[in-house]
Amino acid sequence: MPQEAFDQLREHPCFSRAAARWFGRIHLPVAPDCNIRCHYCNRLFDCANENRPGVTSRLMGPEEALEHVWRMVTADNRIRVVGVAGPGEPLANKATLDTLLNVHRHFPELITCVSTNGLLLAEKLPVLHAAGVRAVTVTVNAVSPAIGSLIYSYVSYGGRIYRGTEGAELLWRAQRRGLRLAGEMGMVVKVNSVLIPGINDEHLAEVARAVKEAGARVMNIIPLIPQGKFAGLLPPPPERVNFLRRELCPIIDQVNHCRRCRADAVGMLV
Repeated sequence: MPQEAFDQLREHPCFSRAAARWFGRIHLPVAPDCNIRCHYCNRLFDCANENRPGVTSRLMGPEEALEHVWRMVTADNRIRVVGVAGPGEPLANKATLDTLLNVHRHFPELITCVSTNGLLLAEKLPVLHAAGVRAVTVTVNAVSPAIGSLIYSYVSYGGRIYRGTEGAELLWRAQRRGLRLAGEMGMVVKVNSVLIPGINDEHLAEVARAVKEAGARVMNIIPLIPQGKFAGLLPPPPERVNFLRRELCPIIDQVNHCRRCRADAVGMLV
């Protein structure tokens, strides 16, 4: 992927610490459905006091989302990015694609982006490209089927439910293809990896090498928020997270200013 594509995102606060000081973003909560089940996931739609992925006060439809963008951009000229990051899996919801197309049509100057588990990324890329999507974040927690089977309860694809190593292998195969094709299409790809102590913490170097080879430009290690089936685990301490970021930085550039935003986040990160 040419450097020019990455330079286009110098105003994207999630991809650049410098940009986070000057520019804001809008997350549109239009995607309720999900096609995989992660052991760390607990999606609550009405939890205004929590700041974590998958949380929104309420859902929006595409038309309301477009009106919301207009209001927010009018109120704050620092907004540069409009994205869909949940509360479910964006690419498993037609409303995501309708919303991004509408936003790009009415606000072509804004950066449109999407955060996804990557299962459907390769097949949805033509529509994302038509919607002007320049940035894609893919959550990759494991590239080993054995480790992935400890993280995902199931993967739903093509009308079938896949469990265990079969589901984890299917997911990584789809993620790797999506990463490669998105990069070839000129999109900048960031990978999020949830750091789960005792599960994938010793595996993240392998993840970093694999996603870098597939075409990712940056990696964001997100410390586990214990919930769901992983509610009994302890969150990794900040020093452990920072150590891994330093250790993996020679493999792939690391994000170190993530705020683990809600699915309806608006405004500045800092």
